[in-house]
Amino acid sequence: MKLLYRRLAPYFIVAVIGASLVLGYGGQFLAKLAPPSRSMPQNLLAPTAHAQISEARNTPVVRAAQAVGPAVVGISNKAVARDLFNRRIAVEQSGSGVIISADGFIVTNFHVVENAQELSVSLADGRTLTGRVIGVDQPTDLAVVKVDATGLPAATLGDSDSLLVGEPAIAIGNPLGLEFKGSVTVGVISALNRTIEIGERRFKLIQTDAAINPGNSGGALINADGMLIGINSAKLAAQGVEGIGFAIPINSVRPIIQAIIEKGRVARSYLGVSLIDKNLAARMGSELNIDKGVYVYKTTPGGPAAKADIREGDVILKVAGTDTNSVAELRSIVETQPVGSRVEVLISRGGQTRTVNVLLEELPSQ
Repeated sequence: MKLLYRRLAPYFIVAVIGASLVLGYGGQFLAKLAPPSRSMPQNLLAPTAHAQISEARNTPVVRAAQAVGPAVVGISNKAVARDLFNRRIAVEQSGSGVIISADGFIVTNFHVVENAQELSVSLADGRTLTGRVIGVDQPTDLAVVKVDATGLPAATLGDSDSLLVGEPAIAIGNPLGLEFKGSVTVGVISALNRTIEIGERRFKLIQTDAAINPGNSGGALINADGMLIGINSAKLAAQGVEGIGFAIPINSVRPIIQAIIEKGRVARSYLGVSLIDKNLAARMGSELNIDKGVYVYKTTPGGPAAKADIREGDVILKVAGTDTNSVAELRSIVETQPVGSRVEVLISRGGQTRTVNVLLEELPSQ
């Protein structure tokens, strides 16, 4: 046995040394094949959650949007219209609204709920409620919708008379429908008391360059303090025109909404005359041969003007001491006078001027 060990020992030692060499070389070879250990770049690691955002990001716009955004709703109106053949057809349109009380009163535009047969109100929290129209005021394009709910987030009404040209203006609404609900756009107050005429009426509106698109109608215009300062109503749509939108000042909205909630309507004074001014005559292809004032071509039988002996063919020069050189001017003056008040109307008849006292009455609903 000892002899056998002695004979095999050299071979065993050589085998062990050879195996060690092979293993050592193989370890180096395997080490070359294995990818090196690398640390992950810090930028690729998952972000660490922060308790609050930085002051640089938490701007007044962010805070204002967070405060008022939950009070802005989407309104879907399933209405009935008529086609060219006077057939009833179903149409669906959408707009925006603003919750103004926790018990579900919502202010929006008249044209959003016009001819409504069924209203669906989409809340910011995902709920959809059935809405009903409390009342409308077509002359100012305002309406009030009610939903049966309590504890709703309501916007705080601000003071539109204190606005400054150039201060931030934030619009919140649902441009192009509910798919883009709660969109926030930012601009500035471009102008105050911007007067535009639509039909025979004159409107004083807030002008802003915050983007207002179809579907934003009835939505909120707010300031950097998170106060509701206007109801978005219109956009000047013309080729080459950008950034001209309008909102109804909240100080004009307040009394109208109060009247609608209390009475279901807005009581307005009326004169009871049909009128033509020089611009209207020109658009009709006619010429009105007067230097100033508006021409009376018809009086309402039994109306305030007829009772005060205002006749067809008279020219109204002033109402309540204010010049009236357009139909829009006269309408605006009369509508600011309380129902039941007496106003002096200066007229021209047959080249002679005279003043008559008119007892203003409430504009009939029809």
